Amino acid sequence: MYVPNFYRESDTSSRMADLIRDNPLALAVANGSPEKAPFATHLPAIFDPETSDDWSGELPGATLLGHMNRANPHWAALETGGVLLLTFTGPHSYVSPTVYGVTPAAPTWNFTAVHVRGVVEKIDSMEETLNVVQATVSAFEGAFGDGWDMTESLDYFRKIAPAVGAFRLKVTGAEGMFKLSQEQPSEVRERVRESFGQSACTYKRATAGLMG
Repeated sequence: MYVPNFYRESDTSSRMADLIRDNPLALAVANGSPEKAPFATHLPAIFDPETSDDWSGELPGATLLGHMNRANPHWAALETGGVLLLTFTGPHSYVSPTVYGVTPAAPTWNFTAVHVRGVVEKIDSMEETLNVVQATVSAFEGAFGDGWDMTESLDYFRKIAPAVGAFRLKVTGAEGMFKLSQEQPSEVRERVRESFGQSACTYKRATAGLMG
C-alpha cells in the first residue's frame, strides 16, 4: 500500500489495532498462479485471545485468527508457512470542496485502512477449529452483539466445524493509512471535521471522530 507521509501510522500505533477490532471483516489476499488472478476472500479476523498476555500491543508479532469455507479454492491454495495479506477498511467518506471555504479546491475521499501481512498456519485439528469459531463468536458478541450465549449451539458448531478452514496469522509487518485531511491548513481541516461530525451519515460521523 502506498502511504504518503502525511497519512502514515507507525506500526506500533494503537490506532491500527483499534481499527482492526472495530472493523474486523478483512479482505484476505494471496498470490495466484500465472494463469489465475490472486485469491481474495472476505473473512472475519480477531486477535488470538490465547496469546494476548504475551502481546506487546504492536502489530508485528501479534497473532490473528481467521476462518473461511473449506470449499473455497482459496483454502486449498493456502499453505502453512505461506504469506497472506489481510486488509481492513475503517471509517471513510467523500469530501466535497463546498466545506473547504476556499477556492480553488479539489474533492477527495478521506479514509482509513490497515494492511497486515504475515505467515499462515493452517489449523487441521477439529477441536482447535472449534476453538477459533468460539473465540470469534465471543469477540463479536462482546463488541457488536447482545452477549448471546452459545452453549446450546455447541453441538451444532461441531457439526459444521468440518466445513470450516481455520488459520492463524503471525503478523510480520503492518501499514496504516489514516487519510484525514492532514494536508490541509488547520482551519480547513477543522471545517471538514465539523461538517462530518454534524452529518446524518454514520460514516462521516465516524470519520470525524478520528479527526479530533
